[in-house]
Amino acid sequence: MPATARPPRLIAVAAALGALVLAGCAAPAAEPARGDAAASAATIDDCGVAVTPLAQPAERIVAIKSTAAELVVALGLGDALVSTAFLDGPLEGSQAPTIEGMPSREAVLALEPDAVVAGWESAFAPEAVGDREQLQQLGVQTWVSPAACWSTDVPPLTWPALFDELGAAGAALGVPAAGEALAAEQRAALEAIEPVAAAAAPSALWYSSGEDAPYVGAGSGAPQLVLEAAGLENVAAAIDETWATLSWEAVAESEPDVIVLVDAPWHTAASKIERLRANPATAELAAVREERFVVVPFPMAEAGVGTVDAAALVADAVRTMELE
Repeated sequence: MPATARPPRLIAVAAALGALVLAGCAAPAAEPARGDAAASAATIDDCGVAVTPLAQPAERIVAIKSTAAELVVALGLGDALVSTAFLDGPLEGSQAPTIEGMPSREAVLALEPDAVVAGWESAFAPEAVGDREQLQQLGVQTWVSPAACWSTDVPPLTWPALFDELGAAGAALGVPAAGEALAAEQRAALEAIEPVAAAAAPSALWYSSGEDAPYVGAGSGAPQLVLEAAGLENVAAAIDETWATLSWEAVAESEPDVIVLVDAPWHTAASKIERLRANPATAELAAVREERFVVVPFPMAEAGVGTVDAAALVADAVRTMELE
């Protein structure tokens, strides 16, 4: 059987990859000359990687994780998605096929993307999609939500920082106007949220996952923003982390008025309720006995275009509980 001809772009990519490997074995190359001040100002620092905005909208995008895919769609680039991977739930606005699990660099390059957007910085590990700088040298733009950075220090997430991320992502993918419009739309939606009105802010536990010990939303990430915007007090707000593991006894001692349950296919809200009812430490909590639960889809639980919607969802749900 004759061998199948390789597409020209893939041949070029393979050759470039070979050149990069050889370059790694050779003597260090001279540092490229820096561009002028205008070019430098246009560069975006994304998790410690210098990203130069595309001059034209990206046309072939691979999105890894739901937050990344939803961002691409929200920027009006849904039709440019050639594939998604590691989705946490259904994706509206695109019919792109999905790769099961974390794709390899070879699998991604075979799609001939001009951009890869990831919800995890670890997606660009050598054993996964590959090194960002090498991908950029191959002409593939890369982007990670700054809120998901782990290789650089990330300050506690704020609404202004989250909205700035949207504008920066739009610029990186060649649609700066769409990025600014999306940020403005999200700001307006946040301002329209009516926080829960109560004599004192009701307390809330954000229960993400975990059985032996609950993994909860702490004081520095998207759950904290959502609960504050909804008019609630996070029982784990004092922990200066995005996420934290608590003991069931600590949860019981915090006596949350409301429990927010993250609903994921691998750890459903229903299974969390069963766990709370079965555990002697939490079974007698008023929030459990009176079923003061708010269910949030997993994609809304991480910083992204769904964060404002999550705040509105939580506020509306708690308002119906008529807490004093």
